[in-house]
Amino acid sequence: MTIFVGIVGALGYTGTELIRIITNHPEFELKFATSRQECGKKLMDIFGHLRGTKEGEIEIIHPDKCRDVNVDLVFLAVPHKTAMDIAPIFLDKGVKVIDLSADFRLSDPHIYEEWYQTKHTQKDLLNKAVYGLIEIYKDQIKNAQLIANPGCYPTSIILGLYPALKNGLINPSPILIDSKSGTSGAGRSAKLGIIFSEVYDNFRPYSVAGAHRHTPEIEEQLSKIANTNITVSFNPHLLPIQRGIVSTMYVTLKHNITFDQLYETYLEFANENKWIRLYPKGKLVEARFVRGTMYCDISLCFDKRANTTLIISCIDNVCRGASGQAVANANLMFGLSLDTGLANLALIP
Repeated sequence: MTIFVGIVGALGYTGTELIRIITNHPEFELKFATSRQECGKKLMDIFGHLRGTKEGEIEIIHPDKCRDVNVDLVFLAVPHKTAMDIAPIFLDKGVKVIDLSADFRLSDPHIYEEWYQTKHTQKDLLNKAVYGLIEIYKDQIKNAQLIANPGCYPTSIILGLYPALKNGLINPSPILIDSKSGTSGAGRSAKLGIIFSEVYDNFRPYSVAGAHRHTPEIEEQLSKIANTNITVSFNPHLLPIQRGIVSTMYVTLKHNITFDQLYETYLEFANENKWIRLYPKGKLVEARFVRGTMYCDISLCFDKRANTTLIISCIDNVCRGASGQAVANANLMFGLSLDTGLANLALIP
């Protein structure tokens, strides 16, 4: 079967990654791509890597025109505050929607309004949105009309902590999280802090001490998993690389739990989920080994002197942390194999 899809906001990094994946997807056909600034151009005029593809020939249209195109699925690769105005247009037509912004990730609109400094205008849709983390909500995703695609940092952190919290192996407090991301996580728009001369040969923290907008998303999902309120100390850093997130979580095992028990639990989690790869004891994850893939690589370490367990997770922020995850959700929504169009190994070197 052919599933016709559209991308609203196709020229950002997440939109571009969606196009790359759809180009090799056997069941999806791209019907439209939108941009306010580049209307009338073909996709290959903006991105030379699309030359010679059917997708490259598609003419970019204004977002206002896309509502007249008949599609089965729409990806909203637009900024926060924008998706909530667009999603109902397609949902009312029976079109499935996957939102890559934060507009439907938080169940409490007041928390959203506090962190994103804008009024939530589609509160009635929050109960209908399914959080699209496939390892946890696979059954709900299959029947969803609206998917809230998880954020990149939350994906790395939630997957890293899920087995330990779900099985009650660690104390829910304190949880200290040190995350490092490549510059593509900041988007494609021009920003002084991510231009080459500012990032190259540099490394810096930002939005630390509870200031990052992904904090409430992380806490809400971890609290659901643990069935208790969880507060984390989440501190992100900017790496001078394009893609990749490495998140290190510092936790303490419960008094009756051994490190071997923790490791066996994670091994079972990895065996049950094809995109979770647990490293052998003593081996540490590297960002280059997940580049362009759907894998979440995990290392576990125990610091005996400090009585602290380190859970280290690693993903590609653009693929697993955004667009690839969105396509995996779409596969489930349309009854396809989870990895359709997504069976990629990392590019090495």
